[in-house]
Amino acid sequence: MADITSDITRGLLEQIQGFERELQAVDVGIVQEVGDGIARVVGLEHIHAQELVQFSNGVMGIAFNLEENTVGVIIMGDYTHISEGDEVRGTGRIVSVPVGDALIGRVVNALGQPIDGRGPIQSDQFLPIERIAPGVIQRQNVYRPVQSGIRAIDAMIPIGRGQRELIIGDRQTGKTAIALDTIINQKGKDLICIYVAIGQKRAQVAGVMALLEEHGAMDHTIIVNASASDPAALQYIAPYAGCAIGEYFMESGRDALVVYDDLSKHAWAYRQVSLLLRRPPGREAYPGDVFYLHSRLLERAAQLSEAKGGGSLTALPIIETLLGDVSAYVPTNVISITDGQIYLEGDLFYSGVRPAVNTGLSVSRVGGDAQRHIIRRVAGRMRLDMAQFRSLAAFAQFGSDLDRATQQQLDRGMRLQEILKQPQFQPTPLADQVALLLAGTRGKLDHVPVGLVKQWEEQFLHYLHANHPDLPAQIEAADYRLTDEIDALLVAALDSFNETWAELAEAG
Repeated sequence: MADITSDITRGLLEQIQGFERELQAVDVGIVQEVGDGIARVVGLEHIHAQELVQFSNGVMGIAFNLEENTVGVIIMGDYTHISEGDEVRGTGRIVSVPVGDALIGRVVNALGQPIDGRGPIQSDQFLPIERIAPGVIQRQNVYRPVQSGIRAIDAMIPIGRGQRELIIGDRQTGKTAIALDTIINQKGKDLICIYVAIGQKRAQVAGVMALLEEHGAMDHTIIVNASASDPAALQYIAPYAGCAIGEYFMESGRDALVVYDDLSKHAWAYRQVSLLLRRPPGREAYPGDVFYLHSRLLERAAQLSEAKGGGSLTALPIIETLLGDVSAYVPTNVISITDGQIYLEGDLFYSGVRPAVNTGLSVSRVGGDAQRHIIRRVAGRMRLDMAQFRSLAAFAQFGSDLDRATQQQLDRGMRLQEILKQPQFQPTPLADQVALLLAGTRGKLDHVPVGLVKQWEEQFLHYLHANHPDLPAQIEAADYRLTDEIDALLVAALDSFNETWAELAEAG
């Protein structure tokens, strides 16, 4: 017994004698002033910009303003339990988020922490939320399409991988629906999607998640949520966090799509934080660097060169306008940064044209470079024809007599407009788009009454799937080009169906 006691004593003595205390230098500051989600801290002499700091109660913050005697910190949590005199410590870590495949299918906050109740995210890789955009030499031209499944967009305003295409319009005109349709259409494909919700109701974001799960789209989607009840600091960093998550996939040679819904609320959050930290206000009380706020975010979307892996990050920012005013401060800023815009018009939406895309004001500056050859051949002059139809329709309202050519253009335009209408969250496969667009542009619909076009469309697609189930495979085998064989097949199918349709119409 004595031997055992002496062995234990000897072991303890050896441990005590061998103990060496590790000294660690920690940058410490004291809260001088706190309120409204921001704190002014004295000390923290060696702090870096955008460095994470931790308050004594465990709440995190970001060093935002580095002034001569104080540091302005934006608090990313409940600030009501922080008071003057509390200790603040620098973490030595610039704000970063976990990245990797472990995030796919999850809902996270702006710091990459899971908020879907499905346990921790197993990822040991982190990327800073603020990064320098890829340089000119690291990029190449946008040349591959993002198939949105929305006929009006794929035919007239194509989106390319690596592009930044703005979705702009008034409240409740279908902006989010277009983004969600695009995400749903990527099911079973090679595009990973990140949906960033900024300043939205939590119930609304839960609805988006339920919708994506219903359509099987959460298998390739990550949701980053900074809701309306979260601090302005989290709403400010959320899009940068979503972008960093997307950059991981881009830099690993894959393709990613990030939706910022929406950047109007993002600018409001940044304005709130800036004014609280007493940064000088400019136009509409926004700080002077509000343009840089969005340009440094959107410039990170790119199509990388083959030497860099050939991955891409596509950005779909959303901007909400007031009474259709696209010339307001934030909308004009974002329009000038992006590679085109999809403009949704309230009048079209309320008249039943959905998606309510105004083809005259919408544009894709990448254009046909990122469009499938078969769609480009079939759609042809469709965008110009639709713009002319809209102006002719406005003129025809005056009731004046129209010549035959003008009336024919109006009639065809009305049928094309019907073809471009489609239900929400039901993206159209490429082969179906090609068949319908060819029918509209080749005059195969001219005999169908306008009110029966949607019925004709439904029955024709059913006929096409039943009689030509291998059409999608044929289009893919032809490298998405409109060959003479595919053209003849589609025209024959349309003529054959139209004969049956005419008989049914006469009998009806």
